[in-house]
Amino acid sequence: MIVVVGIGADGMAGLSETSRAELRRATVIYGSTRQLALLDDTVPASRREWPSPLLPALQELPPGDDVHIVASGDPLLHGIGGTLIRLHGPGNVRVLPHVSSVALACARMGWNLHDTEVISLVTAPAHTAVRRGGQAIVLSKSGSTPGELAALLDAHGRGDSELSVLENLGGPTERRRDGAARQWARVPQDADDLNVIAVRYLPDERVSSYPDDAFAHDGQITKHGVRAVTLAALAPRPGERLWDVGAGSGSVGVQWCLSWRGCSAVAFERDEGRRRNIGSNAAAFGVSIDVRGEAPKAFDGAEAPSAIFVGGGLTQPGLLDVCLDKLAKGGRLVANAVTAESESILAQSYSRLGGQLRRIQHYQGEPLGGFTGWRPQMPVTQWAVTR
Repeated sequence: MIVVVGIGADGMAGLSETSRAELRRATVIYGSTRQLALLDDTVPASRREWPSPLLPALQELPPGDDVHIVASGDPLLHGIGGTLIRLHGPGNVRVLPHVSSVALACARMGWNLHDTEVISLVTAPAHTAVRRGGQAIVLSKSGSTPGELAALLDAHGRGDSELSVLENLGGPTERRRDGAARQWARVPQDADDLNVIAVRYLPDERVSSYPDDAFAHDGQITKHGVRAVTLAALAPRPGERLWDVGAGSGSVGVQWCLSWRGCSAVAFERDEGRRRNIGSNAAAFGVSIDVRGEAPKAFDGAEAPSAIFVGGGLTQPGLLDVCLDKLAKGGRLVANAVTAESESILAQSYSRLGGQLRRIQHYQGEPLGGFTGWRPQMPVTQWAVTR
């Protein structure tokens, strides 16, 4: 049995009697240098520091023997506990959690945990913690993380966001510092490596579908109304991956990623300037998009999709068939067309494979002399099919 004991910055004093008893009966205890240093003389076991890289060492742990591990806080909250269960199975791992740093941070802030997002930057890039509203506890990789996140928030128009950097939570050297993101960005302050960041994102601009001017684009963008219909047809689900083919600004991929926890996207775009826009939009919205070159050449090596949206390039011979071949059974494909040539390809595909074929037409009310008239946007033909 692998026994994982969560421990806080207050060390042995904060442990339950059950956790202390487990550590006292251990023969070997694994952990990081900092975690092992929290053990006192009542724990006679030999102590082994984790090597780097860590994963091979976890894979080689002998589940038939009693193995003890100390880990920070709650090992099942962005911690080692989940990795061990995945590697060795839940029947071979016992977790004794401590109060997590997230719970302590919410207690210090006076926030309800169920109203608060938890974001880990321990392995993820800092831009994935950028949001357009709400509040979050951000787990830091190091003492430089608060400054990096603050600089990104300031660069993306969220400099009014309120940051509280909480260091050594629960320990004798606990410290809290508050300030606006722009203050941290312009005058970075050193923080202890053991820190979390409580962020209230301002201005709060959470909406279900973002307007076109929220994205960097050169005019090649799936317009707001059509984008909403397209996302409905794609029907994203938690943890799914989208291939956005002919991505333009990447607006569909961005909103796909924002729709559910764990959603990600791969964008395929041949134009270099548009690829830069996609990267900028992904960073501004705090989402994960793998930006690649022209389809279908750039398909090789991309993680398999749950759904594919084709927003451009339909007239490229064979592109639609290649996209369909990349989908597993049950995968969805949605394609939009605005030209007669691409529309005919969708009509032929509908005749051959079925699915749903629809035409979308939006009108915008605009001044016409002293009155108001309707100005039509270009009609969009949409084909949706499930593999």
